[in-house]
Amino acid sequence: MTTLFIRSGTVVSSTGVAPMDVLVDGETIAALYAPGAAQSQGITADRDIDATGKYVIPGGVDVHTHMEMPFGGTFASDTFETGTTAAAWGGTTTIIDFAIQHAGERVQDMLAEWHAKAAGNCAIDYGFHQIIGGVDDESLKAMDELVAHEGVTSFKLFMAYPGVLLSDDGAILRAMQRARDIGATIMMHAENGMAIDVLIAQRLSLGQTDPVYHSLSRPSPLEGEATHRACVLASVAGNVPLYIVHMSASEALEAVASARHQGANVFAETCPQYLYFTIEETLAQPDFEGAKWVCSPPVRSGHAHHQSDLWKGLRTNELAVVSTDHCPFCFKERRELGLGNFARIPNGLGGVEHRMDLIYQGVVAGQLSLERWVETCSVTPARMFGLYPRKGAIAPGSDADIVIYDPAAAHTLSAETHHMAIDYSAWEGTSVAGSVATVISRGSVIVEGKRYVGRKGHGRFQKRGLCQYLT
Repeated sequence: MTTLFIRSGTVVSSTGVAPMDVLVDGETIAALYAPGAAQSQGITADRDIDATGKYVIPGGVDVHTHMEMPFGGTFASDTFETGTTAAAWGGTTTIIDFAIQHAGERVQDMLAEWHAKAAGNCAIDYGFHQIIGGVDDESLKAMDELVAHEGVTSFKLFMAYPGVLLSDDGAILRAMQRARDIGATIMMHAENGMAIDVLIAQRLSLGQTDPVYHSLSRPSPLEGEATHRACVLASVAGNVPLYIVHMSASEALEAVASARHQGANVFAETCPQYLYFTIEETLAQPDFEGAKWVCSPPVRSGHAHHQSDLWKGLRTNELAVVSTDHCPFCFKERRELGLGNFARIPNGLGGVEHRMDLIYQGVVAGQLSLERWVETCSVTPARMFGLYPRKGAIAPGSDADIVIYDPAAAHTLSAETHHMAIDYSAWEGTSVAGSVATVISRGSVIVEGKRYVGRKGHGRFQKRGLCQYLT
């Protein structure tokens, strides 16, 4: 097995920052040394990597991606090969994607279908959550099997998309009760889909068809109401672990904070688009350009205080995780399905390549500490979904998933240089301080400088344990 020695870097964990050398033996981290200690002991390696002036951090863990996802009559444009390669370029070494079951489908069959999409194609390690679009006796039994035998320990439900994925409150409560019995985590898309469909129809009837109305027909109070309702149902079900995905709104954050203050096992994530984008700068752009930023929940108005609240939530742990909800659709042919009707624009943005960089800008701006950057992007996601300490840690025995990050570098995000399979960049022209220098996945260097040296099929499926934050 190959050994690597990462020397003269600054190791950043969720609990501190310290100069430290890292020895990698095969696929795992063998030891950490004070600077110079390994050399004084005569320890050598097959390869030396100089990390002088750079941060050495655990590889990013993005727990919310959608490769090859069907949506609105088309498919997300990133395959498991292209999407995980792009993730590697951006310093993410593990993703958790979603297998999708609709009403009438067998859960185990749909999980097998997603395994077939990913197997042998991923550049980095991966796992699956299971979407339950049809809650019935058979799908509830399948939850038991997936937790006990498949290493799939989290199940996503929807309060949005009536007729497609929405579960009513009774179905949600049944799934939550089953999750309570088996220790699983319920993930929730929390928007009031029934009310939103009324508002969409009303906008369209008035001829309000432009992309900006996607956001205006999904107002933030409806995200807050659904989040509160999910928290209440989780409490009634017996304090089942509940994880609110892709939070965009102050009202939703308030509901989670209130539940957490009462001791509930309620957690939440946000995504870079909600921390940086506003309606005014994106969806309101003329000539259908705004379609490039359609996602659900939507980008919110810059005239409110959603963004400042979300940053505060990250600092105070009311928001635990930053993921991407990576689900890109090319502008040509795919987003253009919504010309003349914003409701037909496929929902989702491409961001798996940029998450580590974008949240590091919060460090640069003084919004977050270095430790909190690593915690929200690597450590907590791994612990939340049963991967820690195999993932999300620079410690002896952990997988050697390591990113060497250069804070002195800078670059500009652009469709001309990104590696996601999408024909535009939602982040076009964004200047970024800092840059990934080297990416190591299970002891193999897969990105080095400006070169990708990984390979399709390197990534392995990761069976997961239960959430490690339960009271």
